[in-house]
Amino acid sequence: MGQFDWFKKIGATDEAVAVLNDQPYLFTTLVVVLVVLLAQSGLLWFIHWATFKPSQKKAPKKGAATAKPSSGGGGLLSKITGGRGSDNSRRAAGGLLQL
Repeated sequence: MGQFDWFKKIGATDEAVAVLNDQPYLFTTLVVVLVVLLAQSGLLWFIHWATFKPSQKKAPKKGAATAKPSSGGGGLLSKITGGRGSDNSRRAAGGLLQL
């Protein structure tokens, strides 16, 4: 009776249990890798949470529910506006490049 015989109760084959009983470092390595991945995920989440600025959050638009959509059509090209120094400043009204 080995220390990994309880794996048979959760559906492991006899060969898998024999390998784990013969080489228990495989199971130990698996557990260590999973713990390290969870720790890294937690650290990444904490860094994201700690560096998130309230100004990055999108503010709800006032009166957005009462605003009527423009009659100029929808889509991505109608929303492109050219600002100073932007790539879109070279685009014509229809979204085509001016050369």
